[in-house]
Amino acid sequence: MKLSDKTVKVLQNFTTINQSLSFKSGNSLRTISPMQNVLAEAKIEEHIPKDFAIYDLPQFLNTLNLYDDPEVDVISNESYLTIKEGKFNRSKYFFSDPSVIIAPPDKEMELPSKEVTFTIQAIQLQKILKAAAILCLPDLSVVGVDGAIRLLVTDRKNQTSNDHSVVVGKTDANFSFNFKIENLKLITGTYQVTISEKKLSKFENENFNLTYYIALEPDSTYEG
Repeated sequence: MKLSDKTVKVLQNFTTINQSLSFKSGNSLRTISPMQNVLAEAKIEEHIPKDFAIYDLPQFLNTLNLYDDPEVDVISNESYLTIKEGKFNRSKYFFSDPSVIIAPPDKEMELPSKEVTFTIQAIQLQKILKAAAILCLPDLSVVGVDGAIRLLVTDRKNQTSNDHSVVVGKTDANFSFNFKIENLKLITGTYQVTISEKKLSKFENENFNLTYYIALEPDSTYEG
């Protein structure tokens, strides 16, 4: 099995959510943050032949990087996988006990309701996260006010905070859906975003078959 560049990029992104990963037989990858407030799932090109767990995913990916064109062999009756290239170069990498991995529930995620939907373009997302980094702002609010959906990065605990905002759509509702910037572990790209008043959001990447479910902060509000 050779991992595509897209799959490797997804795995690299997953390390920012949880540094361990339970692989399941099939063509899906799913992870959840230790705080269980971010869940990500992706469909990949490769078929995973059996269930196994990797405790240190960054280390595993760095081992892959030792090779120019690695092939990964997962053998059904072994407790490790083999990374190899050609006839002579190979690494043996042992699986972890799955019980020590924080893994998402088997049940598929669904939003309990869909109050607000908009698209955020890749360049908009890049700039809003860059502004948060430059201005050292920990919060992102999706605000519905005066007929517009506005993304606002700010420090909600500081009344004199600097901020930066961008309009991404129209709305007839009034709301403030609040996120922590540290929970937005998103691969760069354009996203279809759906938010539920039940304090849950869904970010669907348009270029990858990749979805994130991200919890809102408890003080989020929706007036309809």
